[in-house]
Amino acid sequence: MMAHAGVVVKLVMLCLLIFSVASWAIVLTKWIMFHRARNASLEFLDTFWDSKTFNEAYDAARDFPLSPEATVFVTGYNELKKISAVHGSARAPQTLEMQLATMDNIKRSVRKAQFLESDRMARFLTFLATAGSATPFIGLFGTVWGIMTSFKEIGERGSASLAVVAPGISEALVATAAGLAVAIPAVMFYNYFSSRVVEVESDMESFSTDFINLIERDILARS
Repeated sequence: MMAHAGVVVKLVMLCLLIFSVASWAIVLTKWIMFHRARNASLEFLDTFWDSKTFNEAYDAARDFPLSPEATVFVTGYNELKKISAVHGSARAPQTLEMQLATMDNIKRSVRKAQFLESDRMARFLTFLATAGSATPFIGLFGTVWGIMTSFKEIGERGSASLAVVAPGISEALVATAAGLAVAIPAVMFYNYFSSRVVEVESDMESFSTDFINLIERDILARS
């Protein structure tokens, strides 16, 4: 049917094909990414809670670059080492209030790492949302154009028989079907991956809270 369709309908189908290929490429990429990130995070968390020191956990965290929690921990620990180096070189003794005040720097670093990881996990999901909302209308445009072409042929031939109308109408309706075929999976996977991003953000927030609490307890224990 597409071989006998008009140029506009063919362009519409080509546009829908591009949306479909790009959408499925994003779906497969995100599926693999979330799966690997989940496995890496589980392994890192087991290693982290089994570690006796932050240094030991830091050495292990570098083996899990795909884990959002590991990335947050590495960022926060690097900031902690920088602050410790500054305090170690300072001549004046650091009071408990001054040590706890430096926690703001660590919290900001951890929060920034969380935002970056959330952005990485959610990257390209907006394309799925765009595909889900735009492709039905693109297909509908192809259908409307095909029906207009069919009516034009009716006027030229002076006949409204089924043999004259049916081919053009069927070609036009294929565009709507193709638009829905692209939009439905895109919307479903957008909602699914969006919920996974929320889960990752919740897990990172929970881990960050535990990490900050451990640092504050360590500061209090040394004072």
